[in-house]
Amino acid sequence: MSGLGSLFSNPKDAPSTSESLQIRRSPWGDRLIKSREAVLDFITGTNPDEILNEIDNPDQLPRNAGVEITGELKRFMDMAKISAMDEQGTFVDYDELRDSPPYLEYRQSCSPRLRYFDPGLFSSPEEQIAFWINLYNALIMDGVIAKKVTQSVGSNPLRLLAFFRQTAYNVGGQRMSTDDIEHGVLRGNRGHPMLPGPQFPSSDPRFAWVIDPVDVRVHFALNCAGRSCPPIQVYDPENLDAQLELAARNFVNVDVSVDQEKHNVNISAIFNWFKLDFGGHNGVIDFLIEHLPEDDRKVWLVEDKHKINFQFRPYDWGLNSSTLMQEDNSI
Repeated sequence: MSGLGSLFSNPKDAPSTSESLQIRRSPWGDRLIKSREAVLDFITGTNPDEILNEIDNPDQLPRNAGVEITGELKRFMDMAKISAMDEQGTFVDYDELRDSPPYLEYRQSCSPRLRYFDPGLFSSPEEQIAFWINLYNALIMDGVIAKKVTQSVGSNPLRLLAFFRQTAYNVGGQRMSTDDIEHGVLRGNRGHPMLPGPQFPSSDPRFAWVIDPVDVRVHFALNCAGRSCPPIQVYDPENLDAQLELAARNFVNVDVSVDQEKHNVNISAIFNWFKLDFGGHNGVIDFLIEHLPEDDRKVWLVEDKHKINFQFRPYDWGLNSSTLMQEDNSI
């Protein structure tokens, strides 16, 4: 944990009504979690004080930031969609984005003021979820540009882990990496699926921002700059349920293929990494049935759901760069 300090949140304000959330904040594991984080920082070369929304003269920024900053974040994402992405939000022109006025304004004004924003000000889960999804996707794009990524955010598991730990903002006085946003906040502090224990220890001020229960559809809203990632969309609280439902249905429709003779369902590795979020093997099947269109795949899944095997598709971590994709297609 960095020495940024907390401006707002107090651990005692953390949610405590959910039994599952109480388990994930059990104090007995705090020392283990902190030790794990120190070891991971060391092996990934992560500086726990390094953030991407640092500026030269922070004293020139206003020391308060209300929920209006979420509108600024959304406007930046809207402009990024228009100026630097394809229509589906699948590929990003990072060169175009880097030099665009909306990105420069975002870097100079919006992202630095996040340090003075308290995410505890949100009045509804919809506001929370929309904010953290948009921030995650903006932070990933900012990280690709700032770290001059050209081919992939990580060519092996250690480099992937390093990118998602090192790519971070100061939010409300707390360091929030992309892993912290995804596995700590949006996934109810379940923690990284490849690592033991929850993301945050129970004494962590960031625990007050954890969202529980988890809406598993967020897995199809987060874009981690890989070609196998769900497309980038811009989310707002008023339409969040419909937007998440559309994102999940579109992803499942494109992703799922079946081999009825072998009883195999070919799906994204996302369903393997986060299968416990969906309720295990049967939970994944139920989710697919619910979100597939009324076609032969759905009929077969319903009829043979107890005989199904999963084949998880290898994840393509190649950068979702429109320029890189054009170069690949020209070869």
